[in-house]
Amino acid sequence: MAGVKVKNDRNRRAAPSNAIRTARRVLQIESRAIDALVDRVGPEFERALDIILNCSGRVIVTGIGKSGIIAKKIAATLTSTGTAAIFLHPAEGIHGDLGMVLKDDVVVCISKSGNTGEITRLFPMFREIGVPIIALTGNTRSALAERSDVVLDVSVIIEACPNDLAPTASTAASMAMGDALAVALLERRRFKAEDFAFLHPGGALGRQLLKIDDIMFMDDNIPSVAPEASFREVILEITQKRFGCTCVVDSGRSLLGIITDGDLRRLMAQRTDFDGLCAADIFNPDPKTVNTGSPAVRAREIIEEHNIMQLAVVDDKRRLKGIVHLHDLLEAGL
Repeated sequence: MAGVKVKNDRNRRAAPSNAIRTARRVLQIESRAIDALVDRVGPEFERALDIILNCSGRVIVTGIGKSGIIAKKIAATLTSTGTAAIFLHPAEGIHGDLGMVLKDDVVVCISKSGNTGEITRLFPMFREIGVPIIALTGNTRSALAERSDVVLDVSVIIEACPNDLAPTASTAASMAMGDALAVALLERRRFKAEDFAFLHPGGALGRQLLKIDDIMFMDDNIPSVAPEASFREVILEITQKRFGCTCVVDSGRSLLGIITDGDLRRLMAQRTDFDGLCAADIFNPDPKTVNTGSPAVRAREIIEEHNIMQLAVVDDKRRLKGIVHLHDLLEAGL
């Protein structure tokens, strides 16, 4: 009987709590609300895209309350994916901020009811300015829907809130439709990963797509000597340029090899007479390099793989174009 009791205890512990059941119900309601949008994406969505693409100004996204928060997120997503957008608080708009709206802009209004007073009060001014209006609303028969040029239906059957009051499924649907617009615009504009990285230089993707050319030191900053340079000249170049090495190049700047301060220490441990020694007698003829235009992360990989501190940057003809130190890569966040 004791064994049966333990088994029953385990079954009781395995049963989901009220909180878990609630969380699952919320996620199901919101996922169904978003899924219901799929069949509504059609000609109106295409019209909204065309209006934004033909806009020579910015996308002004507006909404109040929870819809305002979603509007801010949509504006941020549009901006980061190649479509210039800003958020306009409708209450501030009727007290002066409407001045940010110009005739070349397009306005996107977000309202669950479609009858939000702060937004509908802006419509006469929007029409006076002459901007096209795209509505994301849960009420296609509302004042907002009737006065807009394009209406995207983001209505939901029920909110996840048990009282069917707090915006939950409706805000999820509005945000998803905003994301759909942003991604569709991204594709129409042929916005590439490199473009995204340019707008997100501090992000992980920006660091991954950073080119070695953006980090490397060039021209007179590159430590370099001719193959006939004396032992003293080699030491002076390494000391002055402070990269812990010097490259050895011919008259056409083709890379012949590299001499590191480690090479010098090992040489000095082996001999005491350095008269007559030149760079050609010392350099490593097979240094590790990276090509111009390569991702900076590739330079970091080579440095780590071979346990070195610096890397010469060459073009496809092995001409020396730059140099990068491990510390430079670390400073760049790599």
